[in-house]
Amino acid sequence: MLNALEVFTTVVVGVMVGVEFSVAFIMNRILNALPEDSGQLGHAHGGRILGALMPFWYIGSLVLSAVWAVAGWHHHGAGLVVIAAGLLIVSVVMSILLLVPINNRNKTWTPDNRPADWKQQLRRWDRYHYVRVAVIIAAFTLLATALA
Repeated sequence: MLNALEVFTTVVVGVMVGVEFSVAFIMNRILNALPEDSGQLGHAHGGRILGALMPFWYIGSLVLSAVWAVAGWHHHGAGLVVIAAGLLIVSVVMSILLLVPINNRNKTWTPDNRPADWKQQLRRWDRYHYVRVAVIIAAFTLLATALA
């Protein structure tokens, strides 16, 4: 049973990393290259879709990692899992304090009501997101190493 939890947790975190990496390095570049207001509308729509899904994914990944750490406390790699869970806590705190406030504003913007500094706010979100992606990649790497 522990082995199934380890694999499932690693896959869930790995897919989350893939989605967030894609947002950072592929989707945002595509959206930013769209003409006129299309990019900003795309960012707002993406914020609504992913903003509804990601809290469950981040918290779920953290809970799975914590359960793995507790259930596998006396097994090989438990320390790596604890550190990974700590990094996932950092990613959740970063999300709540830094990224979610910007996303909550962004998802309501239209070309008619967006603030004058909307581009700067999206760039700030991108910078925070790059750091968060690095944190969850590190957590995933530790989980994969503990699994091996």
